Amino acid sequence: MRRRLLASFLSLVLCAVVVPTTAQAHAEAKPDLAPTPPMGWNSWNTFACDINESLIRDTADAMVSSGMAAAGYKYVNIDDCWMAPQRDGNGRLQADPVRFPSGIKAIADYVHARGLKLGIYSSAGSHTCQGLPASLGHETADAQSWASWGVDLLKYDNCGEQNGIPATTRYKTMADALQATGRPILYSICEWGQNQPWLWGANAGGHMWRTTGDIANNWSSVMSLLDQQVGLEQYSGPNAWNDPDMLEVGNSGLTYAESRAHMSLWSIMNSPLVAGNDIRSMPASTRDLLTDPDVVAVNQDWAGRQGAKLRDDGDIEVWSKKLSDGSAAVVLFNRSPNVATIGTTASALGLPASSAYTVKELWSNAVRSSTGNVRAQVGAHDAAMFRVTPGAAADVAPMIVVEAVPTKAYVSTAGRVDVKTQLHNDGASAVTGAQISLTAPAAWTATPDGPTQLGTVGAGQTGSVTWHLAANQPALGPVALSTSASWTWSGNAQTGSGAGRFVVANPPAIGRTTLSDGTWVYADNGWGPAERNMSVGEQAAGDGKPLTVAGTVYPKGLGTHAPGRIGYFLDAQCTTLTTKAGIDDEVGDKGEVQFEIWADGTRLAQATATGAGGAITLNADLTGVQVVELVVDPKGSPDFDHADWLAPELTCVGTPPPAGKSKLADRPWTAMTNGWGPVERNRSNGEQPAGDGKPLTVAGTIYRSGLGAHANGSITFHLGKRCSSLAVAVGIDDEVGDRGQVHFEVWGDNTRLAQADATGAGGAIPLTANLTNVTTLELRLDSAGSVDYDHADWLTPEVTCLK
Repeated sequence: MRRRLLASFLSLVLCAVVVPTTAQAHAEAKPDLAPTPPMGWNSWNTFACDINESLIRDTADAMVSSGMAAAGYKYVNIDDCWMAPQRDGNGRLQADPVRFPSGIKAIADYVHARGLKLGIYSSAGSHTCQGLPASLGHETADAQSWASWGVDLLKYDNCGEQNGIPATTRYKTMADALQATGRPILYSICEWGQNQPWLWGANAGGHMWRTTGDIANNWSSVMSLLDQQVGLEQYSGPNAWNDPDMLEVGNSGLTYAESRAHMSLWSIMNSPLVAGNDIRSMPASTRDLLTDPDVVAVNQDWAGRQGAKLRDDGDIEVWSKKLSDGSAAVVLFNRSPNVATIGTTASALGLPASSAYTVKELWSNAVRSSTGNVRAQVGAHDAAMFRVTPGAAADVAPMIVVEAVPTKAYVSTAGRVDVKTQLHNDGASAVTGAQISLTAPAAWTATPDGPTQLGTVGAGQTGSVTWHLAANQPALGPVALSTSASWTWSGNAQTGSGAGRFVVANPPAIGRTTLSDGTWVYADNGWGPAERNMSVGEQAAGDGKPLTVAGTVYPKGLGTHAPGRIGYFLDAQCTTLTTKAGIDDEVGDKGEVQFEIWADGTRLAQATATGAGGAITLNADLTGVQVVELVVDPKGSPDFDHADWLAPELTCVGTPPPAGKSKLADRPWTAMTNGWGPVERNRSNGEQPAGDGKPLTVAGTIYRSGLGAHANGSITFHLGKRCSSLAVAVGIDDEVGDRGQVHFEVWGDNTRLAQADATGAGGAIPLTANLTNVTTLELRLDSAGSVDYDHADWLTPEVTCLK
């Protein structure tokens, strides 16, 4: 985010470059500085400018004592703010006298004494991103200073005035200056991917180059940077590394699962592993993520190309990497908010045919055999990582995956859902005596649909049991399920477990509502939380401003920052969504975002908006949709992508009546207008507040069921083509005496089906209508004279519906 402070100084000049044809070509003219991706630590993500020499020394000590150095982490990198505000009298950079009174050479000596290396920071412009002296025009002097101090790495940023000099020239000039010193200094080009440095970074002298803007301490940022790596694997090789920025592993913005996924993916992509947490006080769980020997080994293995995305099924992804010993690494990655079972095959990983494969789960160290399937149940925002090797010893147990799969990810408070528990045997031999169980929270009852004894589950087969879950008005929120299984293999009793999850949620109210006034079931946002009825402020909830696009203020809407997504549970009760979208005026004319509406995994609408343009309009048909998702994706750098959903209006009709006879007075209506006061259920119209009517009475007869209305008006019900007929009586309520005259009409999908005129002096009149294939039923009232006494009653209105 710090890049935004001085973004107005950026030069976006694109340059003609020579493009290497293979990753190996990148390394031909380079010193042997980084044959495998560099590993280390950087001060910025946690400390920003709050740095000093004590912090750097303590971090170097912690690098050793924590085991990170032994795991391969060597570089201790000082980011921005290490230098004094002015150069010295000879025009040379000098350390900040308050933060680093001993000077950088003393720090380098301290780091070197511990077997580590020191990294330093500057920028290829007039000043750094924090406004301190940078190196454009001072390349030779600065490189000589760093070499004399014993610096081992330079991170070279892109802030400050650049005097119209192309990026390739600015970065090549510094590379030449570094090489001229005679000291091997690893050169990290940090121009944020704006000029496609993967095409020219190696020829400009770089050993690694940033492919993205800055990472932020949140899941959406990590995902955005990950997505920008797809297709770049061909430009990576020894001494020439794509750099999607530093690790946020262990920082507060990520859960443990998200940190594990982050580490898995950066490792399989051969990314430089540069920790960004406070390693002086990290818990053992974070240390273990950063130093897992099997995971680090995948990162440090060079076999011709960095790992790449093998498959993308929306929220489910498979990433793979061939390894130098003939095995393959694979990451099964779940971006969704729900647990998911993910699988691939040895063939898809490019491995040779074999009767069996050894599959090692790298985070747990479990070793199993498989005939080719590689499968795991993966939690929300988490990843499973494996090493798959052709061949397996006979004494290696089969790979078994146990899972609980709800038929729906979201259910209403009606509290009914089916769950299938499954035991997948991906091994080369059968298991016997298998059985499976399901545990649900206390509010839920789980009834198996058949025996829970699975018996023998052969190689490559799956045993399953379906359970019916029910609860009476369960609490809103996630419902965690657990399943346990036991079986016997090779005479040994074994067990396994799995999980499942669904969410209880309320669908939106029937009628026309604004999404921003409702409750979402999940929300991921680029910077800061998504906001209701205000722009995104990037920090704490509620710190936004009025939603404003092209000078127009919108009182209702959702303020987001790309990349992000917001999901709403509809329960197939809604028909349309209409919204405007645009880049908020608070970022000026900057930013470019693609707005998308998704429904149950299918994209329904998309449009692109820029900060220089006005609001755009998107519409979507939501008929039958369970979950609608509003997605914002950056078209370039996300720095200014304050993406607003403006006046998002949802139309919902509810569910059709059940099979059999249903009283309309007990059903929700989708729309209602009434002459005086609201329509009343099972009482006459009292003309003022709701509930002020009397028993429905026409010609002395009292009716217990019905709708008390006042002309002119209309009541609409959703039938969804499920019903066959309507039976109703109509009349003027006795409470107005013998006055009043009303025209009653029954309409189906804008076609009049029945009509009758009633007066206060007459009795009730029966009406019937054929409702076959009718989606929307409308009961209309029109006054046939003065409206003063038109208390019009729909008496015992009843629809007959089919299954």
